[in-house]
Amino acid sequence: MYDYGLSVLSHYGLTASGTMRVRGALLCHTEQGDKLISEFGTAAEKLEQRYLLQCRITESGLLRCDQILRNEEGALATRGDDGGTYIVRNWYPGRECETGNSEDLIRASDALARLHTAAHLPVKMEYRRESLVEECIRHNVEIRKIRKYLQTKKKKNEFEKLLLASAGPYLEQGERAAAEMKASSYEKLRQRADEEGAVCHGEFSQHNILLENGRGETAVNFDKWNFDLQVADLGYFMRKILEKHGWSERAAERILNAYSARRPLDEGEIETLRLYLSYPWKYWKLANLLLFTQKRCRISEKNVEKLQNLIRQREIWENFAEECFRD
Repeated sequence: MYDYGLSVLSHYGLTASGTMRVRGALLCHTEQGDKLISEFGTAAEKLEQRYLLQCRITESGLLRCDQILRNEEGALATRGDDGGTYIVRNWYPGRECETGNSEDLIRASDALARLHTAAHLPVKMEYRRESLVEECIRHNVEIRKIRKYLQTKKKKNEFEKLLLASAGPYLEQGERAAAEMKASSYEKLRQRADEEGAVCHGEFSQHNILLENGRGETAVNFDKWNFDLQVADLGYFMRKILEKHGWSERAAERILNAYSARRPLDEGEIETLRLYLSYPWKYWKLANLLLFTQKRCRISEKNVEKLQNLIRQREIWENFAEECFRD
């Protein structure tokens, strides 16, 4: 019978007094605190690097993280009785950051700055993130491809009609952002980040920072960690929050002030952040759904609503980067 990895605890000298299924994992209450068991889904070498990264963060004393544990044989991944391979992590109480709570945003932003202060390792190029310039150019090609496909398609659903009608402005903005980024100091900043061994969380969002009242913050879920310019993490976090705040300059100011109070940004990083936020990531993501849903399943009504909301906010979003970073 599938045991969700519970059997691996015996390889860590641990016994569960209680368990609970959580998002993609099994939370276990043990004599040594809470532990989280999840399936192992990355290369062994990258998992080892992730372990070293989390050790560096933990040893810094700046921030807690969901540290991966070694089993009694010294391995980071363990085979369960059900045939699956799992990792076991330390886990801490806390709740996810609430996007509508100003204090939560300040705490999360400060935690990200502390994470970036601690997160440095000797660079391994195989784990270096794709250049932001190359990524934006690639996404622009995909948007053009999708637009061409929709132009030749005779019967279109509501989502496809909306996507085609709105493609022009988003593609134009995407190409402008990529061109400006290519002409900026971005690549020089990337080289500096390599020299410093700068590491990114890779998916720092409201879901991956846990806040415990009176006892600090915990960064979790480092599956997508990579070597990159760390302002990419900040841009990702800001985008996720600001999409929910209608691109509010006040919300952006709270995040930036909290982050830069702990880790000041130089002019090049600020310009990179502005350009990152001026790329139409959400439009590309919605448009890209067509590449995965053709002839397989229909676009959900929820995604139609997301696209409608995105189109309604386009002018606000386009003005945001210039207004927010004017000074």
